[in-house]
Amino acid sequence: YTFFAFINRMKHIARWSLMRTNIREDLMQHSASVAIFGQALAIIRNEIFGGNVDVDKVASLALYHDTAEVLSGDMPTPVKYYNEAMKSAYAEIEDVINVKLVGSLPEELRLTYADYLQPNVDTEEYKLMKVADKLSAYVKCLEEKQVGNHDFDKAFATIGQSIDRLKEEYPELKYFVDHFLADFAEPIDTLL
Repeated sequence: YTFFAFINRMKHIARWSLMRTNIREDLMQHSASVAIFGQALAIIRNEIFGGNVDVDKVASLALYHDTAEVLSGDMPTPVKYYNEAMKSAYAEIEDVINVKLVGSLPEELRLTYADYLQPNVDTEEYKLMKVADKLSAYVKCLEEKQVGNHDFDKAFATIGQSIDRLKEEYPELKYFVDHFLADFAEPIDTLL
């Protein structure tokens, strides 16, 4: 069964392939980042805003949200979303790959993992994970800008606008940004 061998290859898939990056980010690092942010957003929703989302489900969805890229690679956003036809074609490719990945598991594990690789996109857990995915990209842009990488200026502005719009719909994101984001720009000795 090859599923976990495929998953282990996430660390070999570089992200931001069209951009000059000063800080390399691979798919496994990104997935962990999305899981951490997603879990935090879910906890904030439940503890501060009276929500009832499955925190562990958000984190688990995040761990597997880009697994198709172990076979397709990281499709750059300008290409992936160039038009509806490209977006649809790439979604179809990802679906085929995810079916193949689920099929690379023993039969008795397939249903559970299918829920992570082929999730119901209408659930609150999935939507919150996608917000965390956007937050992770924003933090990546912030890190690159901190080291003077102007290749990320436009992405930082564009994703920042998305974050601002999402804060209106997701109070847990606004809470996270207001309480935690500024410290991402601080050096380690000032965080202590």
